[in-house]
Amino acid sequence: MILIDAALATATRCSQLSSASAISATSCFPSSQLLQRNVRSIQSITLLAKRRLSGIGGPGEPDIEDSGHFAMTQKRNRVAKSFLERFRKNRALSVTDIKSTEWCEKQKEFRLLFGRRKGNYVMKVGHARHVELEEEVSTKVKVPVKSFEDGWAIKFINFINGANQLLLEGLTRELPLFGFIEGVWMVGKIDEIQMPVNETDRNPIIVDIKTRVLETLPAEPQRRNGRLQLMCYKYMWDNLVAANFPSRQFFDFFSLNPYHVLSEEVREITAEAGYPAKTLDDLVRFYMNTWNMLPPAHNQLLLRYEFQKDQSLLGEVEFAYDHDWLKSRIQGCLEFWKGEREASYIPDEERWKCKYCPFASVCPAMGKPESSQSPSKTNSYSIPS
Repeated sequence: MILIDAALATATRCSQLSSASAISATSCFPSSQLLQRNVRSIQSITLLAKRRLSGIGGPGEPDIEDSGHFAMTQKRNRVAKSFLERFRKNRALSVTDIKSTEWCEKQKEFRLLFGRRKGNYVMKVGHARHVELEEEVSTKVKVPVKSFEDGWAIKFINFINGANQLLLEGLTRELPLFGFIEGVWMVGKIDEIQMPVNETDRNPIIVDIKTRVLETLPAEPQRRNGRLQLMCYKYMWDNLVAANFPSRQFFDFFSLNPYHVLSEEVREITAEAGYPAKTLDDLVRFYMNTWNMLPPAHNQLLLRYEFQKDQSLLGEVEFAYDHDWLKSRIQGCLEFWKGEREASYIPDEERWKCKYCPFASVCPAMGKPESSQSPSKTNSYSIPS
C-alpha cells in the first residue's frame, strides 16, 4: 500500500525550467496549407522522430505536474482566498490535483498547507520506469530556456512532436496536454496513447501505466482514482479536438507575451522540424492546427498495472468513458479548490487509506469513530461500473 502515496507523489513531481524539461523532437504535423509551404517537414520527421529535447536554465516555470512548495499556514473555518487563488494563481490545475483531491480532500489540504513529503525508493523506481518507457520511443537533447515564453514553447513543441509521432508511428508516450475545461485551465501528461490496430477505427486509445509493489491488482478506490485520471485526459483531448482553446485567455491567465521572440535555439528546433515559429503566438497557432488533424479519443480507456519488481504485467482494466460521472467528480473537486466548502473526510468504508497517510497524526479524522460524519459533506459520489 506504500505505492498509493508513491504513485500520487510521483505524478505530482516538480520540475522547474531551471532544470531539464523534456521536448519531443519528432516533427509537427501541420495543416494541409502549412504542409504545402513546408515540404521538408515530412523529411525532418524521420530524422527527429526519435529525439527528445529538454530545457535547461532560465526562469523557474513549473512543469505540468508541478505541485510547488507551500506556505506553512493552517486553514481554520473558511480561508480568505481559495486554494485555487493561493496555490494555483497564474498556474493551471493539474490532472494530478484532481485525482489527489478525489483520493482524499483532507490529505490534499494538508499537502497544500504543509508541503508534500520527499520521494521515497518506491516513488523513484516508479518514476524511473516511466522514463524508461519514454526513452523506448525517444531520446533527450538539452535545450536552453531563457524566458517563461521559451518554457511554454517547449511544452507546445512537446505536444506537436508527440502528436506527429502518434499519427506517423501509431504510438507516443508522455504526451503533454493543456486545456480549458469546467472554467479552469488544466494540464496533464498522458503516459501512452496509441492508434488502434484495426484500421477502420481511427480514434486513439489513452493508456495509463501504474507500477505496484504488491503482486496484485489494486483495490476499487485506487482503480476508481485511475479511471478518473484517464477520463480527465479524454475530456481535455476531445475538448481540444473541438477547437476549444481560448488563446487570448491563455496568454492573459499565464501572463505571457504572445509576441515575445523565442530564443534562437528554440526557433532552430521549430525550423528543423518544419514548422518555423518566431514567437509564442506562432507556436500556439501550430498547436491549434495540430489539434485540427486529430480525431476524438476512443471511448474505451485502458489502465495497465505492472509489478514493480520485474515489470511483469499484473493485468489490464478496460472501461468506458462516463462523461456525466466525470463532470460530477470534477465539479465536486472544484468546490473544494474554489473555497465553496471545506475539505471533506473520506467515507467510512475507505478509512483504511488513513493508515498510509503522512498526515494521519494531525488529521482530525483519526480522532473520530468510523460511524461519525465530517462537519462538511463526505465524498459520496457514485462510482461508474
